[in-house]
Amino acid sequence: MRLLFVCSQNQLRSPTAEVIFAEYEGLEVDSAGINRGAEIPLGSEAIQWADIIFVMEASHRKKLSKNFQPWLKNKRVVCLDIPDEYEYMEPALVELLKKKVLPLLGTFR
Repeated sequence: MRLLFVCSQNQLRSPTAEVIFAEYEGLEVDSAGINRGAEIPLGSEAIQWADIIFVMEASHRKKLSKNFQPWLKNKRVVCLDIPDEYEYMEPALVELLKKKVLPLLGTFR
C-alpha cells in the first residue's frame, strides 16, 4: 500500500508521518508540500503513485482539488485535521498521526 502525506511546506507534519509509517512492513510512504516553496513540492507523479493521500488540513484538500483534479480520479483523499502547531517528530504529533492513520489501514494496526 502506497501512502502520500501532504502538508503545507513539507517540513514538519508530513515528513514526520513519512518517517513513522515507513517503518511498517508492507507500506511505501512519501510526503510533499502543497505550497509554493515547499521542501519537496507536490507533483502529479506522487499523486498517481499513491493509493491513499492524507492531507493535514481541509485547506490542503481544497488546493489539491484545485491544482491536481485530473490526477485525483479514483483516489482516496483523507483529511486528518491536524493543525500546524507541532514540531518535527514531536511525540504528541507522532501519537496523533498513529491514532488517526492506523485505523484506516486495516491490517497494519
